[in-house]
Amino acid sequence: MIIAIDGGVASGKSAVGRRVADALDLPFVDSGLMYRAVTKLAAERAIDADDPHALTELARSVELKVDGERVWADGVELTDGIYDADQSEALPRVSAVPGVREALVAQQRRLGADGVVMAGRDIGTVVFPDADHKFFLTASLDEKVRRRAAQYERRGESVDQEAMRTEVEERDRVDTNRAVAPLRPAPDAVVIDTDKLDVDQVVDLMLRNVAHHREAQ
Repeated sequence: MIIAIDGGVASGKSAVGRRVADALDLPFVDSGLMYRAVTKLAAERAIDADDPHALTELARSVELKVDGERVWADGVELTDGIYDADQSEALPRVSAVPGVREALVAQQRRLGADGVVMAGRDIGTVVFPDADHKFFLTASLDEKVRRRAAQYERRGESVDQEAMRTEVEERDRVDTNRAVAPLRPAPDAVVIDTDKLDVDQVVDLMLRNVAHHREAQ
């Protein structure tokens, strides 16, 4: 079974995806960690975020592994600092490079070949357009900023609310308007507004939807 969960920044897709995967005994892959890994590697190797050729070669040359909130490149763990604020500006630019996306989509398809719950921005539209179940999570900007700030605070990081608001808004704008694999719900995705729902409620909605489709078959 393949379940695609898409949504913008801080829409809750990763937290929800992990719980849905646990409930269905499936692996969970946060595809965003793979783009963060490439962005981090590019910074470590002094590759310019505006050099699509070098970024594409980098993405093609590394083998990424994701397990929950941890990520490895060629067997070396990159989790520490993967959410550092100094990568936030480069991340959407790296993620928009067609060659990077092509390379990582190929890896994502291999990771999910035997069944997966995968979260991202183009899972239901590009990575697994024939996924058994597709969901798209939405949330208001205020709620996204609140959730993002809470994530940073849990990691013991200081939060500049205004800067974070600008970052979240800009990331979603860039992802929605990029030429390759823009952020949008698949035509057959179930769209869930998560503003007034907690994680458990969203998970319950998804699991009931999956069960309903199983029964219908």
